Amino acid sequence: MRISGATGRWILFTTVLGSSMTLLDSTVVNVALPRIGRDFDTDLAALQWTANAYLVTLAGLILLGGALGDRYGRRRIFVLGVVWFAAASLLCGLAPGPGVLIAARALQGVGGALLTPGSLALIQASFHPDDRGRAVGLWSGFGGIGAAVGPFLGGWLVDGPGWRWVFLLNVPLALLCVPVALRHVPESSDARAHGRFDVLGAALGAVALALLTYALIEARGGSLAVAVSAVAGLLAAVAFVYVEKHSPDPMMPPAIFASRQFSAVNLVTLCVYAAFGGFFFLVALQLQVVAGYSALRAGTALLPTTVLMLLFSARSGALADRIGPRLPLTVGPLLCAAGMLLMLRVGEGADYLTDVLPAVLVMGAGMVTLVAPLTATVLASVDSARAGLASGVNNAAARAAGLVAVAALPLLAGMGPEAYRSPAAFDAAFGRAMLICAGVLAVGSVLAWTTVRRPSPDCRRPECRSHGWVTAPPLESRPGTPPPPPNPDGKPRRAPDPGRGA
Repeated sequence: MRISGATGRWILFTTVLGSSMTLLDSTVVNVALPRIGRDFDTDLAALQWTANAYLVTLAGLILLGGALGDRYGRRRIFVLGVVWFAAASLLCGLAPGPGVLIAARALQGVGGALLTPGSLALIQASFHPDDRGRAVGLWSGFGGIGAAVGPFLGGWLVDGPGWRWVFLLNVPLALLCVPVALRHVPESSDARAHGRFDVLGAALGAVALALLTYALIEARGGSLAVAVSAVAGLLAAVAFVYVEKHSPDPMMPPAIFASRQFSAVNLVTLCVYAAFGGFFFLVALQLQVVAGYSALRAGTALLPTTVLMLLFSARSGALADRIGPRLPLTVGPLLCAAGMLLMLRVGEGADYLTDVLPAVLVMGAGMVTLVAPLTATVLASVDSARAGLASGVNNAAARAAGLVAVAALPLLAGMGPEAYRSPAAFDAAFGRAMLICAGVLAVGSVLAWTTVRRPSPDCRRPECRSHGWVTAPPLESRPGTPPPPPNPDGKPRRAPDPGRGA
């Protein structure tokens, strides 16, 4: 398809609309957490689970979701994900208590695992190679606009109709998306997809994440259940590695980690997105509980990070192409760490222009420097046939790092179960948490400097380098675009810069 054609425009509209559901959800739920806690009269652990239940199933099943689309049809699995996500969102909005809300959030993650890889896979499979880079850029750019609107919209909903509408908003979006997809989006699948699905590997991965998350969140109690969960989670993780190593069709083939560059960049990803996950979870609480901001004001406080990402991420990716990824991946985490240290100034009665905005701008500059080169380097560290798998593994690593951070950071920072009800107690623990996050980012910077090298000059140039989403890297799904043909002189030809289409 061509972007200029009617079908091409419908495909782009559908994929943007579908992915906007998960994007809005990821950017607005944190803003709603204080109000959810007060309405349900629950403790900090329930708020951690509200954020993490979604990430547990999403991180554990996202690779399986992409494989299902390749096998059974990308449009079919995409539509199934949209319907599933909307139904789970409705259950979230109607939840009578924290237990139902947490269970519904886990179901949302299953829908997200079907929907998230499917949106970009439809673009990759449907558009002509000459238009594919521009389509991905438009998809990413419109997604970034959604990311910018999300916190503002979420804050307005929390302060106005109520936090339940943060979830109920997904229902009308799905009612619009599904008929358009069924009518205007062509079906596609991968004829090369064969073999058994790695259901056991996906289940073990999700179970390991869930048990370890439970052990970290409930560790304050020091009960026998916590110890049993921790041991069982570690055993499930070991079993996951064993299954992936011996499965004929593994979800996460161990051979992909034979690339030292790929392994190194994923270690950097774990550090960076652990810090990001902890930061975005706690900062929304800090602004409301300690600084006294409304949900709307707290939701819009971090807007400059998204704006900076939208304006400059494509240029950052192009710069990393010229100078290599090592310097951006070293400097970016340090800038983000500096931004988090500046957040130590945000206390009771904090002024936005003098206290919050400088920290947000430095944080945004670090993310601009870091995120696009990180994803580009992941894709360039493996052969083109495994680009989709590499991006999926990196995306799952980022989500898993975020959920572990949300589970562990309050414990490490000494936040009690009722900390978010006390501005003084939360402020002290938030300061310790920012120091921990800055330290983790510094470790990521050192790893990048010592392990990351420039990709070979003939490597495949990725199409996902324009970013507006700050909570996770984008996916590039199969089938991968083959490298451009060589020039007549035999030298490899450089693919067009996809950033121009953003």
